[in-house]
Amino acid sequence: MTVEVNDSNFEEIVLKSDKPVIVDFWAEWCGPCRMIGPIVEELSEDYKDQAVCVKVDVDSSPGVASKYGIRNIPTILFFKGGEIVDKQVGAVPKSNLEAKLKPLF
Repeated sequence: MTVEVNDSNFEEIVLKSDKPVIVDFWAEWCGPCRMIGPIVEELSEDYKDQAVCVKVDVDSSPGVASKYGIRNIPTILFFKGGEIVDKQVGAVPKSNLEAKLKPLF
């Protein structure tokens, strides 16, 4: 299950995680975001013991979105050890996201 994070808890949940983290930057009004949302949810179930999957609503958490230069959504950032190690902009198949996630284990 994905976790909703925001400006106030992003550091605690994402940057301090001891597992790789997938961060899905999205908005309610974004069509491609609604397409990729269920894929991120599937990844959170498939890899629940190996990774953390979170969602950041860019409208309610503009600070985090601004800090990481999110200009297009959906944007998915892959974190390991508190650092961005990969990025995906736009809706893509699940296999593309898995290919970026698996090397992080």
